[in-house]
Amino acid sequence: MTAARGKLAARAEPNDGAGVKGPRLILDEDLLILDEDHLARMTLGDRTLEREVLEIFIRQNALMLTRIADAGPAPLAEAAHTLSGSARGIGAWRVARAAEHLERASGEAGEELLNLAIADLEAASLEAGAAIAARLADMTD
Repeated sequence: MTAARGKLAARAEPNDGAGVKGPRLILDEDLLILDEDHLARMTLGDRTLEREVLEIFIRQNALMLTRIADAGPAPLAEAAHTLSGSARGIGAWRVARAAEHLERASGEAGEELLNLAIADLEAASLEAGAAIAARLADMTD
């Protein structure tokens, strides 16, 4: 369990799965690792496109995490912002939330909190990577 888990967060989700749009109070645990319904909508149900988008996300995620590890505050915020947008595109809500938190922390937090935000993003990214790997494996069966 990460330091950020269990906290309440007010945020807007594009669609919470129940058809509710806009701000609402949610638990971090409510965020999906990979929202397959959102992903299917974004790829118009095209499994080939879905595979390509997921593979691109995996590569971009690794690249952004490398940049974040080696960056100062401004480039770190840019990489986190890029990763947040990519994660939202495929429905990796936990990665998106962690990247948004890191983006905010890069301008406000001290080194300890910044390191915690990076660790949270790395954990969410590993979790999403495992979910994506399983989904890609299912697509080849």
